[in-house]
Amino acid sequence: MNGAMTMNRKVTRFGSSLGVSLTDALKQIGLGLGDEVDVVVRPEAGEIVIRKMKPRVEVPEGFNPEFFATLDKNMKKYRETIEGLKNR
Repeated sequence: MNGAMTMNRKVTRFGSSLGVSLTDALKQIGLGLGDEVDVVVRPEAGEIVIRKMKPRVEVPEGFNPEFFATLDKNMKKYRETIEGLKNR
């Protein structure tokens, strides 16, 4: 795993809840107080995955929402070319 961080933590009590302190890990992916995350629970694998949420984009009225899917596809396809143009 490239750039992976491994930490050992104990489950502790936070008020009447159980939790794990992940401050250093959250900082590594740019998360801070009030940021929203996606939490995926995989009981069969014994895993909980926390992901930084992507910013939500509101599409103006009359704008085709498929534009963003096409844009994303092309950004991925031509990323190297776009990066080269940016650095000229």
